Amino acid sequence: MKYKRLNHENCKQIPIGMIPKEWEVCSLGDESITDLIMGQSPPSATYNDKEQGLPFLQGNAEFGEMYPSPILSCSQPTKLSERNDVLLSVRAPVGDVNITPYRLCIGRGLAAIRPKKNKLNYLFLFYSLKFGSKIFESLSMGSTFKAIRKEEVEKFQLPLPPLPEQQKIAEILSTVDKAIEKANENIVKTDRLKKGLMQVLLTKGIGHKEFKETEIGKIPKKWEVVRIEKLGDVITGKTPPTSNSVYWNGNIPFITPVDIHDTKFVYETERKITTKGIQKVGKVLPKDTVLVVCIGSTIGKVALTFKESITNQQINAIITNNIVSHYIYYAISLISAFLKSFSGTAAVPIIKKSLFEKLRLALPAFPEQQKISEILSTVDKKLELLRNKKERFERIKKSLMNDLLTGKRRVKYE
Repeated sequence: MKYKRLNHENCKQIPIGMIPKEWEVCSLGDESITDLIMGQSPPSATYNDKEQGLPFLQGNAEFGEMYPSPILSCSQPTKLSERNDVLLSVRAPVGDVNITPYRLCIGRGLAAIRPKKNKLNYLFLFYSLKFGSKIFESLSMGSTFKAIRKEEVEKFQLPLPPLPEQQKIAEILSTVDKAIEKANENIVKTDRLKKGLMQVLLTKGIGHKEFKETEIGKIPKKWEVVRIEKLGDVITGKTPPTSNSVYWNGNIPFITPVDIHDTKFVYETERKITTKGIQKVGKVLPKDTVLVVCIGSTIGKVALTFKESITNQQINAIITNNIVSHYIYYAISLISAFLKSFSGTAAVPIIKKSLFEKLRLALPAFPEQQKISEILSTVDKKLELLRNKKERFERIKKSLMNDLLTGKRRVKYE
């Protein structure tokens, strides 16, 4: 990929940033560049899920990364969006952008921007609006329900490089998008494989012929049913006083539910505590401790500590005793949705420690715990590599959008 570097002495300022002086600037309301179609919702009685009429988008609820997936149709469409129009969300959340994949009807939550083909490349328009989405947010009106009017959309200033340069920029960014899409497809496929393996390995084991009925379902005859309290020490976390700085900004990870993501381990935390902070809250959790969120909206999230850590009071930790902690991580992950049913109907969902300790898991002998953990860990390592790959592509795309859409780096298109 070849670039020419932008000389910043030859720039001009527009809302999205500095752009080359030789680039034109247009507004979305310029009828020589675009047609702007504000959506209008048809009568609700005409909505249907039987594909009668045209596909219908009321707002951005069915937006994807680039293309929407309409669920409803309407038999009496009003405002229409044609293939390769760029769709802009004009009601909360404001500024989301997609591309019309085929002719459809748009409701009042959307605007369709139709570029004139001899002036503006639709993919370049899509990426430019995506890059400038925060500007639309700043223009939105209303204290509780954000929206932007047609007048605000029309005023949006768009950089307009020569059409061949637009096409080259769009080609580069769409190539990165395809790589992100492929990585995401592989993540979905691998995650589906992991869930299937967990269902089989954690209920049927490896090579078993005889099974028995238990209070938690059918399991191999040689397996046990064990309460969590028998697995090792169960510890509820604690938060050092946040008003005292002597406890904070140390080097010991302080894990809260927001630090637990899709990864098996908690690698980074938003906050860290000092050795004095540890003395205030008690025992340090060793590497490979099992963490389970038991208070709040994310009950059932599970992870392992990557190194010595402390948790807050929303998390119960299991320091296993002569049991493979990775196996327990997978066993609890399998029932994470089930855990939510134990949280009751309180405003703040909670599984009390006394109840958590009484939960039962199926437990094979130690060698089989190891084998099951090794199989699932292999899939998890692949998932982690794929997620890292996707994140790398996303960083590349963000950097390219910042450089190419403002002309900081000029593509050679001749």
